[in-house]
Amino acid sequence: MPELTRADPDVASATKQSAAGSLIELVSIVAVALGLALGIQAFLVKPFRIPSESMVPTLNVGQRVLVDRVSTRFGEADRGDVMVFKPPAGADDDICGVEPPPRGGACPKPTKERSDTNFIKRVVAIEGDRLSIRRGGVILNGKPQSEPFTRPDAGCGICNLPRTITIPKDHVFMMGDNRGESDDSRQWGPVPEDWLIGKAFATYWPPNRVGGL
Repeated sequence: MPELTRADPDVASATKQSAAGSLIELVSIVAVALGLALGIQAFLVKPFRIPSESMVPTLNVGQRVLVDRVSTRFGEADRGDVMVFKPPAGADDDICGVEPPPRGGACPKPTKERSDTNFIKRVVAIEGDRLSIRRGGVILNGKPQSEPFTRPDAGCGICNLPRTITIPKDHVFMMGDNRGESDDSRQWGPVPEDWLIGKAFATYWPPNRVGGL
């Protein structure tokens, strides 16, 4: 009969150390990957879900977009940009920072406090621009703007605001593309640039709407 031998204790110990090392390596890789993912989301790119119909037809309810959080730190928002931002606290109750708001004009000044809610709208005017609204369309510095991305509405309560306002320094005026179904700067005023979170640059869900903005 062949002689039975005991397992070499050094071999068993080396095997255990190798398994422990592999586990530690795996945990480290997962931790680094999670850290990178959280870092990217916190500082570079953040996903955002569309909560309402205010950006139809550009963005539908439930659609997901990616938001660039870097560009706003190194540059200014421009007309036409779709932005995620914190609105003034007046947006929670449709309150303008000027009471009463000027008759026949959009709200010219926001409340001083910032809301905790995230909004997504389009920049339609920047500091120094003179703005009025007719039949849901933007009149900028006296010229009607070409806005093929909008769903216009000639009859909503805030779709005809012919009195011109001037956008304050370091502020942007935000409007939803669905002009008759959007609570926006027309009611609660321009948004300080410091409250902008980032620019929406692509949509990744649903699959049939994947692409750039």
